[in-house]
Amino acid sequence: MEFMGSSYDGDYNNGRMEGTGEYTLPTHTRYVGEMKDGVFHGKGVLHFPNGSKYEGTWEKGICKEGKYTFSDGLEYKETDWDYCDGKDRRFYSERCNGLKPAGESQVTDQDPPRAIPDGCYDSGDGFYDPSTRVVKDYDGNFLRNADPFSPRRRIRRMIYLQCI
Repeated sequence: MEFMGSSYDGDYNNGRMEGTGEYTLPTHTRYVGEMKDGVFHGKGVLHFPNGSKYEGTWEKGICKEGKYTFSDGLEYKETDWDYCDGKDRRFYSERCNGLKPAGESQVTDQDPPRAIPDGCYDSGDGFYDPSTRVVKDYDGNFLRNADPFSPRRRIRRMIYLQCI
């Protein structure tokens, strides 16, 4: 079944998502877990395209508690978080693998960083190509339009202002 670019594979009751299933959003983020009355309810895991995940407990579609794990296995902690703070600016991967030699820099936790085509700008979940006004994921797959006349024109402006 499709819901405005999303899809669901799982149990239904009276035409609504109920029981366990997998809900995939247009961004390829997947929720795998329990549903009730058509919304996330109970235990479930959000799997993000970059390999990170969020394991949580939902009540009537609202996450009440959970744990975020980055794609490299680092678990986020709300307290006692000591990565990339004022005292230690190293990325998690630099702490595990050591710093690069003088003259080389690392600007993301991904080493080597993702390749962004010439003339394009990193948009967090992919890259923005101003010649086509499209945001694509890092594999080159279409994510969304960023046309100045579309409802998403603020996305294009934000990318332009922050990246140029």
